[in-house]
Amino acid sequence: MNNLKIILVGLPGSGKSTLGKALAVQLGFSFYDLDELIEMQEGISVADIFYEKGEGYFRQAETRALEENLRTEEALILATGGGAPCFNSNMDRINQYGISVFLDVPFGQILSRLTSGEVELRPLFQGLDTGEITAKLKDLYANRIHYYDQAKIKLSGEDISTELLISELMCYFKN
Repeated sequence: MNNLKIILVGLPGSGKSTLGKALAVQLGFSFYDLDELIEMQEGISVADIFYEKGEGYFRQAETRALEENLRTEEALILATGGGAPCFNSNMDRINQYGISVFLDVPFGQILSRLTSGEVELRPLFQGLDTGEITAKLKDLYANRIHYYDQAKIKLSGEDISTELLISELMCYFKN
């Protein structure tokens, strides 16, 4: 357990960072948010990387940051960006080095989170109204579900808690 890696994947707004922080406290692990690591590495915000350098550059920086954290000897919880598993064979990398957990949260719940002030923090949704955000979420889900479904653990529903995740992790280790 001293170098266990739990990597949370799912759509933007699915609660990866919120759940990851709480889980890290309960397990006594370090918590990292992949987007924050990229911002520290690059010295600018994710939104600015997308705007100034493009998505291709961002995806390369994302893969570098992901690899660095997966190869450490530290036990950690890592919240990825929604697209991280879908590029550069990152889902294979995640599953090689850790236990991936897909947070499959209903669109309505994600939408309420995104429309309650979080939308400014997310470059993919800036300037979109509720209908456009919903359409974008459904499109992202359709394009990304193939990658998310490769996760070792899948949690679905509105009430995903640290207790539920710990229970699923225990079942995973027993098997």
